[in-house]
Amino acid sequence: MSKWDKFVKSFITNEGYKIALSGLSATLKIAFFGFLIGLVIGLIIASVKVAGEQSKVAKIISKIGDVYVIFFRGTPIIVQLLLVYYVLFPLIGLNNIDKLVVAIITFGMNSGAYVSEIMRSGILSVDKGQAEAGRSLGLGYSMTMLRIVLPQAFKNILPTLGNEIIALVKDTSVVSFIAVVDLTNAFQLIGSGTYEFVVPYLILAATYLVITLALSGIIKLVERRLRTSERK
Repeated sequence: MSKWDKFVKSFITNEGYKIALSGLSATLKIAFFGFLIGLVIGLIIASVKVAGEQSKVAKIISKIGDVYVIFFRGTPIIVQLLLVYYVLFPLIGLNNIDKLVVAIITFGMNSGAYVSEIMRSGILSVDKGQAEAGRSLGLGYSMTMLRIVLPQAFKNILPTLGNEIIALVKDTSVVSFIAVVDLTNAFQLIGSGTYEFVVPYLILAATYLVITLALSGIIKLVERRLRTSERK
C-alpha cells in the first residue's frame, strides 16, 4: 500500500477528516479570539503609555504595562501556556476550565503585548496637530483618541496587525502541550493511525499555507478599500 493510500484510508475510511476539521476549528478559534483579546489589551496599554505624562495614575499604569510587555515578549509562548494552565489558573481556583479557553486567553495575553507596541507606534505616527485639532473642538482626550487618532493609526498599522494574526495562526501549533487538539495535533493523530507521516505532514503544511495566504489576501483587500476611501 502506497503512502497516499494509507493516508486516504486513515483520512476517509477511518474518518480522520473529522479530527482534522475539529483541529482546524480549534486553530482558527484560538487565533481569532486570541487576536481580539490581544487587540483590546494592546489598545488599552498603548493608550495608557501615550497618555503616560497626563497624570501620576497613568504613569503607574504605564509602568505596569511595561512589565507586562517585557514578560510576554521575553518568554516563549509555550512557557506562558504552561504557566497559565498549570500555575495561574489553579492558584485562582480554576482547575476545570476548558483547555481551549486557556489557549485562547494565553494567546490573547501574548498578542496583547505585541499589539500594544504596534498600536503605540501607530498612534505616535499620527501628526500631533490632529489631536490638538480635536482638543480645540472641545473633545476630551478619550474622544479625540477614539474619533480622530485611532482611525488614522489603524490605517497605518493594518499590515503589521495582519502579520500578527498570521503569526498567531502558526503559533497555535504549540497548544498540544496542554492536550488541545489543534490542526497540527490532528494530523499527528491521523498519521499515527498508519505510522505514516509523510503525506499527513505535507497536507498539514499546505493547509497552513492556504490559511495564511487567505488571510494575507483579506488584509490586502482591506488595505485597498481603505486607500480607495481616502481618495474619495
